[in-house]
Amino acid sequence: MLFVIIGAAVLLLLLYLFCLAPNTGRREQMAPFEQVYIAHRGLFDNDAPWPENSLPAFRRAVEAGYGIELDVQLTKDHQMVVFHDGDLSRMCGAEGTIFQHTYEELCQYTLAASDERIPLFRDVLEVIGGKVPLIVEVKREGDWKETTKTLRDMMADYPGLYCMESFHPLAVAWYRKNCPNIPRGQLSTNFRRDGSDLPWWERFVLTNLLLNFRARPDFIAYNHKYAGQLSYWLCRHLFPVENVAWTIKSQDELAKARKTFQVFIFDGFIP
Repeated sequence: MLFVIIGAAVLLLLLYLFCLAPNTGRREQMAPFEQVYIAHRGLFDNDAPWPENSLPAFRRAVEAGYGIELDVQLTKDHQMVVFHDGDLSRMCGAEGTIFQHTYEELCQYTLAASDERIPLFRDVLEVIGGKVPLIVEVKREGDWKETTKTLRDMMADYPGLYCMESFHPLAVAWYRKNCPNIPRGQLSTNFRRDGSDLPWWERFVLTNLLLNFRARPDFIAYNHKYAGQLSYWLCRHLFPVENVAWTIKSQDELAKARKTFQVFIFDGFIP
């Protein structure tokens, strides 16, 4: 009986490690992202004329030589825009979500305290123009699969370096299957401690990176505050995966994160 219990425990451990394992053969493709700090949603100030995920914020980041991280979603009429939140309340003072509005409807709203509108992704790409490394997050909101496919199509002729990331493991897995040469990353955090309203089992699976076996991400972008979370700790110690820190908000946080991470996404200060 003891041998059965031990055998079962060993099998469960091996299954856990199989689920946890990322892709480990692509770190050289992430090297350019290590050489610059990555400006979260552009180099922004929501109390200034260059709010987050706006054209002026992206221009400022490019001019300063920072890499850029941004968020993409699809509108009701299938236009890809750059916007982070699940709804319009915080940034636009309006009701509803991106995917409930057409782009024309969204243009009536301004971002934060500025006169800027929610930008189209294609306009943002013109501003960046391949000058700095780009990290594109595919949002879970709306039709994530259509968003992921649209991203692939729009980036087919992009002249610069980019990678994709998502909290949704199946979006990362889609890129693994359909764009195997593009670096892909699994975004995660400690969903329980962050107060997520996802079902408990989904929080557990995502926090512990248990769908890595589907996505086999080339990098893990983890909330730097929870770098000690057990599954993430094991993932980076057992496998030579690239580690991306989000979101660094001070020089002290940056200094501490250097012990764990190789790529640093920042906002709220100039590193």
